[in-house]
Amino acid sequence: MVLEGNPEVGSPRTSDLQHPENQGSCVLSSPSEDAQPGQEPIKYGELIVLGCCEEGGEETEAQRGEVTGPRAHSCYNGCLASGDKGRRRSRLALSRRPHANGVKPDVMHHISTPLVSKALSNRGQHSISYTLSRSHSVIVEYTHDSDTDMFQIGRSTENMIDFVVTDTSPGGGAAEGPCAQSTISRYACRILCDRRPPYTTRIYAAGFDASSNIFLGVENESNVLQDGSLIDLCGATLLWRTPAGLLRAPTLKQLEAQRQEANAARPQCPVGLSTLAFPSPARGRTAPDKQQPWVYVRCGHVHGYHGWGCRRKRGPQERECPLCRLVGPYVPLWLGQEAGLCLDPGPPSHAFAPCGHVCSEKTARYWAQTPLPHGTHAFHAACPFCGAWLTGEHGCVRLIFQGPLD
Repeated sequence: MVLEGNPEVGSPRTSDLQHPENQGSCVLSSPSEDAQPGQEPIKYGELIVLGCCEEGGEETEAQRGEVTGPRAHSCYNGCLASGDKGRRRSRLALSRRPHANGVKPDVMHHISTPLVSKALSNRGQHSISYTLSRSHSVIVEYTHDSDTDMFQIGRSTENMIDFVVTDTSPGGGAAEGPCAQSTISRYACRILCDRRPPYTTRIYAAGFDASSNIFLGVENESNVLQDGSLIDLCGATLLWRTPAGLLRAPTLKQLEAQRQEANAARPQCPVGLSTLAFPSPARGRTAPDKQQPWVYVRCGHVHGYHGWGCRRKRGPQERECPLCRLVGPYVPLWLGQEAGLCLDPGPPSHAFAPCGHVCSEKTARYWAQTPLPHGTHAFHAACPFCGAWLTGEHGCVRLIFQGPLD
């Protein structure tokens, strides 16, 4: 499923990824446009995994008090839990290849189903089989297309897959271990990028396997990716960002400058009067430290960690804010570190509820109003940094910091 977006990372429109067409525009390429040695290749765009957390890390001394706070999380907030390695990573930039590897439709065959396996036995010939009925199939043979580059996405770790994606579960954890059954196809989809301006990018259901074949139940329709398109792999959701869209997003240097500026304001805990500070991303997310800001997500009041105000009957994370007496989740604040998920370089003024990831107001309100795929028929707004389902009336809250008394 592809959810198309507008230039501001988009208002979703649903179309079915299980119906891509095999047609692509044939654009003549010029050898002079190929990247010269030493030059940066032309970037078509980037794919970013919308996150899901895994619980881990050690509890702090404060968390071992009367009420244990939430454990630290390692998530797709800028990096996979196990680290970005090779083709398994939280984001992938698609750039023009040194040599085109795209394919385009060539010859179509209408055959009876028993002949399908025989017709697809040529490993050197890319082909797609459509089963139209029990006794009727269509096989489309493909030929090399010098005008496009092809990238394949899926769960398989075979060489033909460019971007290996594993399952994520909203608000839970990444599917791991031998007993975890993946819902993502081994050859989930393929992306074709025109090698000439305007570098149109299209996505198609399924990817070619080791035998250069694809089996589909129905024929496909074309899906042109726009900045902000969401790609549902039925187990993980990818965000497509174009180079123009990424120019509107903050850089990692800007995010770091915002963190330092927020800390330079010396926010204080209104009760303990201790100075609060967002930790450096370089420290990692092993566990909240002593200066970590915590927030009551119902009201937005920011404090340091404390162990009082628990309402055990309402859950281990339910606390009563000492300033306004509202009862709700009490969680540590973490700055969102995946710049490609941000709409603007605005100050970190809002947090998602109930996870506590912090970003600009524009980014928070956008994602809080964007339902993301859940399963095959449901949609639910979720934090783009960790995948936790959003709760409350607005899904995010404005943070209320207290400045230093001096």
